[in-house]
Amino acid sequence: MRIAVLNGVNLDVLGRRDPALYGGLTQSELETQIYRWAKDLGLTVECRQTNHEGEYVAWCHDALNWADGVVINPAAWTHYSYAIREAVELFEVPVVEVHLSNIDEREEWRRVSVIGDLAAVRIIGKGPTGYREALEYLKEAA
Repeated sequence: MRIAVLNGVNLDVLGRRDPALYGGLTQSELETQIYRWAKDLGLTVECRQTNHEGEYVAWCHDALNWADGVVINPAAWTHYSYAIREAVELFEVPVVEVHLSNIDEREEWRRVSVIGDLAAVRIIGKGPTGYREALEYLKEAA
């Protein structure tokens, strides 16, 4: 089973952002952990991160051709990017929305997810282990 893990804006500076909200891992450390979890679960994963919205959309389009499931964390784009929403709408495979912090308990603007209703499940506020939970969900959904 092949899984696309698509991370969005500012996740490249994990480790510098508030560890109480985002955990202490860097992006590289997070991706290493995701690859380990995937291997343990018998999954193949491709992790990508970008600060460019159009590139994120292009990666969604690319994943249409090969992914059996998708983990998305568009980060701040979650709250307003209808371009990403339209790209996510195209998936015919399960999509899991993940956020390291609990966006439902943060600023009012973060409580809106323009993609939330497209996700099979949303995992928020569980830090890096939310990605493991997403992979487990996708394996079970297969």
